[in-house]
Amino acid sequence: MNTRFVNTRFVRVDGIPLHVVVEGAGPPVVLSAGLAMAWFDWDPVAALLVARGRTVIRFDRPGHGLSAPADGPSGAAAEAHRIAGLLDALGPGTAPVTAPVTVVGHSIAGFHAEAFARLYPERTAALVLVDSSVEEAPRALLPAAVRTGAARALGRAVTAAGLPAALGPALRGAAVRASRAGRAADPAARDLVRRCYRTGRVWRGALLENSRYPDTAAELLALRAEHPLKAPATVLAGHDGPPGGPAPRWLGRQAALADALGARFEVARPAGHLVMLDRPHQVARAVLRTA
Repeated sequence: MNTRFVNTRFVRVDGIPLHVVVEGAGPPVVLSAGLAMAWFDWDPVAALLVARGRTVIRFDRPGHGLSAPADGPSGAAAEAHRIAGLLDALGPGTAPVTAPVTVVGHSIAGFHAEAFARLYPERTAALVLVDSSVEEAPRALLPAAVRTGAARALGRAVTAAGLPAALGPALRGAAVRASRAGRAADPAARDLVRRCYRTGRVWRGALLENSRYPDTAAELLALRAEHPLKAPATVLAGHDGPPGGPAPRWLGRQAALADALGARFEVARPAGHLVMLDRPHQVARAVLRTA
């Protein structure tokens, strides 16, 4: 029988302290959440995977959750290298991470997870994309430096005005409800939400990451042309419509992504964008089936 343990700590990767939660025992699974989300948004999925004999590794990207602020904008390859660096940095006291991992990315983190699978095929057991971002022909209206500068300025202004402390948790709750099936409430513990979303750090981190969204998407397209995907993959798309009803354009784009990757395609229904909160059992099954 597997021995279950939970290890919560900070590890330094490329000079930035990252908040990491490791629990369970067995084949490793890395969970990475979408823009402005945190490690606890994976709680329901993590519990199911641990119960099925998996080591679950959750971390907050720079400027997200409890991790230190980002020192600059990132990209697909940089985030893939961050995941590899995190696995290398997990030392004594955690589950082994020398085995190939199943990497799971939600929303924009789907870009990062796919980049990891392509750049580190020997370290990847499987890839699961959960309502992943999709950009068939990314383009930006403004130069990257201008967008990044604007994001930094807006983040400083928002923080100086005290908006995160005053409105941060309420905005987080509204965003979660808008992204769930049936506009369900945010299940996260209030103390954790306050701890993360009352700080300007998280909002600045999200703005900075989002400012490079088209560049990250374009970078991933280039990686697809240069680095074949060797691991089995699943694309899991959320759909809040009735079974058998008309599929929105989003499902078509997700199906096309699965076809391009040679991946299994599955629809989570009913589910909003936050599939891991609406359909955690289906996400866990997709992870186990793909690996």
